[in-house]
Order: sequence, then C-alpha cells, then structure tokens
Amino acid sequence: MADDVVFRAEGLTKTYRVGDVDVHALRDVDLDLRRGEFVVILGPSGSGKSTLLNILGGLDVPTRGHVRFLEHDLAADDDAALTAFRRDHVGFVFQFYNLIPSLTARENVALVTEVSPHPMTPEAALALVGLDERMDHFPAQLSGGEQQRVAIARAVAKRPDVLLCDEPTGALDFETGVKVLEVLAHANRELGTTTVVITHNAAIAGMADRVIRMRSGGIVGIERNAQRRPPAELSW
Repeated sequence: MADDVVFRAEGLTKTYRVGDVDVHALRDVDLDLRRGEFVVILGPSGSGKSTLLNILGGLDVPTRGHVRFLEHDLAADDDAALTAFRRDHVGFVFQFYNLIPSLTARENVALVTEVSPHPMTPEAALALVGLDERMDHFPAQLSGGEQQRVAIARAVAKRPDVLLCDEPTGALDFETGVKVLEVLAHANRELGTTTVVITHNAAIAGMADRVIRMRSGGIVGIERNAQRRPPAELSW
C-alpha cells in the first residue's frame, strides 16, 4: 500500500435483507483515501454514501469485500477491535450534534479526551474551533452552529487519523453552515487529518481536494479540484 493511503476499500458491498427483498446499499466499491486530504462524497439520499461512511468508521461491516485502515482489515475485526479502532483513530461529526445537555462545552469535549491515548486538551480543541470564550456554556446556551463546532472540537480532540462528517451542515442555515465548513477546513489544515464530508449539497464540492460522486450504491465519478475554494466563496 502506498505510504499516503490511509483507507483502501476493495469490492465493498453491503446488502440488507428487508422482508423477502435484498436491498443493495453498496455495490463493489473501490476507493482509496489519502493522508491529509479533504474529500467530499456527493450524492442524493439512498446513494450509499452514509453506508460507506459507516463502514469506513467501523460502525458497520460489509457483506462482502475488504476495507483496510493502513494494513489492518476492518472487515475481519470483531466488535471489540472495531470499538478500539473508533476510539483511537476516528472522529465523527453528524448532522445532529449529540451533545449531553447537562455538561458544558468543555465537559462534552473532555468525555473524549479522557479515554483517548494522545489527546489535545479540551481547551485547545475548543480554541481550534473558535469557542475560547464559550467553553463553560451549556448546549442550551449555544446556537446551533456553536453546538456543531463543539461537536467538531470533540471529534478532533483525540487527534484522529480521519474525521468522518455526515451532513455536518444539514441542520444549519447558509451563513452558519459556511462557518462550520471553515472550522472543518481549518482543522484539516492545522492537524493534517484526513477529512471526509458526505453531503447532497453540490456547492460544498468546491472546497475539496477530491470529489467522489455516488449513485445507486456505486461510485459514478471521481474528480480532483485544481484548487480548493475557501468556504466563504461557496454559495447555495
């Protein structure tokens, strides 16, 4: 495997049984993700992008095929090994923030730093996302965009090898969404973390190194942007 390849998926297939019908969420997907790159996976609902993200993150396993993190085959792991993989190597950001209401921003981030092998401090992680002065606020005292930035701080605080983001701006208005994308781009630049954003919003593709287009469970195109556009130049 090339030195800069973090993930390699080969023949990745996921089939769900719904009653008497097989639903093919992924069909023979081949994909490499490289160290430090910013990738946008673009496709409509039902295209398989969330299933792909879940398998890359060790939240699900393929029906067939292999997905390797460095030289480690995740498809062969048991639940305990996948839990350790998620804890030590992956940061997740979802559309909904999943913060604990009774904990401050600092305490929400500390939940991760207390169990990670080489974390940054909660304060440093919150400073990275521009919340230096809001770290002792509870989620109810924060705007939606600020709550999403806490969620990003929580994800990057463990210094993950890869940051997987599932529709991170889906619940936000345009201006707030741009601020969240700026935070993701900043974290990718500052930490060198491979960052994957899945979205149905084609405008976000402009900020990526590579854009992977999915439809009906397969990859239908991969494009490399000549230059990444800053989020402030995007519009939708």
